[in-house]
Amino acid sequence: MVKFSNGMWWAADGVSIDWATESVKSEAKEQSIRCVASSRHINHRGDTLNTPTITLECSSPLPDTLLLTAYHWKAQKSTILGPDYELYPDVNYKQLAAERQDSVTTSKTDSSLRIATKTLSATIDTRPSSFNIDFTSHGVKNPTTVSPGSDLLLTKLGWRSVGYIKRETSAGHPTLSLKKPDMGERWFTMQFQLSVGEKIYGLGERFGPFIKNGQTIDMWNEDGGTSSELTYKNVPFFISSKGYGIFVPCPGFVTFEVQSERTTRVNIAVPYESLSAYLIHGPTPAAIMERYSLLTGRPALPPPWTFGLFLSTSFTTSYDEKTVNEFLEGMDKRDIAVGVFHFDCFWQKGFHWCDYEFDEEFFPDAKGQLKRLKDKGYKICVWINPYIAQESKIFDEGVEGGYFIKKSDGSVWQCDFWQAGMAFIDFTNPAACKWYQSKLEALMDLGVDCFKTDFGERIPTGNTVYYDGSNVDKMHNYYPFLYNKVTFEAIEKRYGKNEAIVFARSTTAGGQRFPVHWGGDPMSTFEAMAETLRGGLSLGLCGFGYWAHDIGGFEGKPDPALYKRWFAFGALSSHSRLHGSGSYRVPWLIDESGEADLVLKKFIDLKISLMPYIYSTAIKTHKTGVAMMRPLFMEFPDDPFVWNIDTQYMLGPNLLVVPIFSAEGTVQYYVPKGQWYGILDEKIRTGPGFVTETHDFFSLPLLLRPGSAIVLGKERAEGSGARGKATYDYSEEITVVVNAVPGLDVLVEIPNSSAPGEVSAVLRVHDDGGIKVEVVEGKLKGEWKTKVVGF
Repeated sequence: MVKFSNGMWWAADGVSIDWATESVKSEAKEQSIRCVASSRHINHRGDTLNTPTITLECSSPLPDTLLLTAYHWKAQKSTILGPDYELYPDVNYKQLAAERQDSVTTSKTDSSLRIATKTLSATIDTRPSSFNIDFTSHGVKNPTTVSPGSDLLLTKLGWRSVGYIKRETSAGHPTLSLKKPDMGERWFTMQFQLSVGEKIYGLGERFGPFIKNGQTIDMWNEDGGTSSELTYKNVPFFISSKGYGIFVPCPGFVTFEVQSERTTRVNIAVPYESLSAYLIHGPTPAAIMERYSLLTGRPALPPPWTFGLFLSTSFTTSYDEKTVNEFLEGMDKRDIAVGVFHFDCFWQKGFHWCDYEFDEEFFPDAKGQLKRLKDKGYKICVWINPYIAQESKIFDEGVEGGYFIKKSDGSVWQCDFWQAGMAFIDFTNPAACKWYQSKLEALMDLGVDCFKTDFGERIPTGNTVYYDGSNVDKMHNYYPFLYNKVTFEAIEKRYGKNEAIVFARSTTAGGQRFPVHWGGDPMSTFEAMAETLRGGLSLGLCGFGYWAHDIGGFEGKPDPALYKRWFAFGALSSHSRLHGSGSYRVPWLIDESGEADLVLKKFIDLKISLMPYIYSTAIKTHKTGVAMMRPLFMEFPDDPFVWNIDTQYMLGPNLLVVPIFSAEGTVQYYVPKGQWYGILDEKIRTGPGFVTETHDFFSLPLLLRPGSAIVLGKERAEGSGARGKATYDYSEEITVVVNAVPGLDVLVEIPNSSAPGEVSAVLRVHDDGGIKVEVVEGKLKGEWKTKVVGF
């Protein structure tokens, strides 16, 4: 928690702040504006002495996006040392800038300095003692405006809102310390105004209240579970209900006081000499996400097989080849489709994590075992992390090669927390990356298809030296980005584009490029199930398109009711995994009645039948950055009520999902405007308004949007076990489900499962005196039918 004020008028004890007070120099360049602001009113030339200044520069690097940078001392190393986020990774930025269709204009008058794009502008008040920056949208309809074309103040930096902060510096003269120039702390802050009723979302995978107003949120990755304010995935980006988003391109510590220090502001602060912020205009949430993900990167497209069920042995459980076979045979016997088998930590020998080798005592024929599993159609995932214990077979290699993070005296940075004497791979060292990837390549030679990249949060900052000289505080959050990037690239190199995934826990901005991410370690309770959903929706609002969670929770053993309710939520997430801590998670060991077997089969079969729609949505997520699992306001921003909802979500644009967070099954939920069709119970719900229902374990509200159509594949892919998998011909024996409205005319794409990212067919569904479905591109195989519901 970092607060610099004591109420509205006073600074906190030991704090002095130089606020941008008055413009003393301003200039309008062709593509940017620049302003130098003094920290006090300048009455005469003598006032320029002993007066710190703050310099502000504003440009437009992307359409309808402004980049504001403010700094105090511009040559300080703390502002120069990396790492820095990799921006514009999917585009040629110079070409993009040259081809921009919205021309940037700048202007300067006696009283103001302005930069404007097609729909967005920043205006600096340059009058004496009147420092202020207004960010205004124009010519479009924002979610909170009544009509298009009117100007709307999105936010502003007003009185005492941009400042340089000194804390616990020289008491005698806070601007002068010749003997101890680095004494105390130096911070920079921008404090953006919030309008009446404005709501803030995002800032990474956060498990607390979905609406962030009233919260203090610090960007600092921690292994804190899901039931606290800490998180594994901190992303310095938020989205506002006012029609804009703000991204702070700093991988180090960033703190956000969202109406928690000043009740009308979002206070952003960093412990550096400068602070930058991208203000991204939508005005819709989807448009904001598209522009933000163009800036930080779009998620790679996962292959179709990854959308099937992952089955794990769990964490601290004891298992060997016999255990693995018993689990898979048990699932096969119960006709429950499993696509991926995951070997968690103890596939390696205790005290040896990680040497990236199977424990020969429990897996004497690992290569043969993996081949036998793959011959049956299963994909293989294994757990790894970037910490190398000193008993690991490869520890000495790492020391001799200089592949580990070091201390200032040149020794290896080691600790006993997690693994005895463990060291940390230094991913800023190209040789270390190549060495690490060679270990993964050997596992892929055995038949491993993907890796669960666990941990990456507990990264040292004290007395720490990186190979490339990176700033250690910035590297704390950035480390998992490099860890997952290096891992993902090794998999992609082996299996090809659109064929690679990791299963990652920690990350930061840009990490969405290397999917999939899962929600960490929740408790086995309904409350943890709900907080898990909040975390996933918040993360999705930061560009992370694909997301999973531990079905049933991680810590503790779920009771049968919780387990069965979580099945439906897990199957209707983008990715699905059975995993836990100290207990096996196959259904017959949780629920001896056998009902859990049937419930799991029901919802995995449902997901497999939904794959034409799910994978089509996945492709669009890859192209746009809009998450597969999204809050209702992403699709219905004009409905003021949906901005308050955090217990239901949209799976893609057309399916409303309402998880049930109770054993008895009674749920109250909100239905937006129109006639919504229940996929499972074939009933109509009419919105807008609330509906209260009771569902057994085999059901939940899964509603088809009015005026939309989705394609269902085979009701059950042929066979069971690995043979009933998520990858099949999505264009064969389909059912087109149409929730019709008068004048309906929509296009529906059927993806090609054998060529990820490509389309097998495009259908046009339209109302021409009756609902018709026409194939306008590609072809369908076998018999297909149309099911019309609605009017």
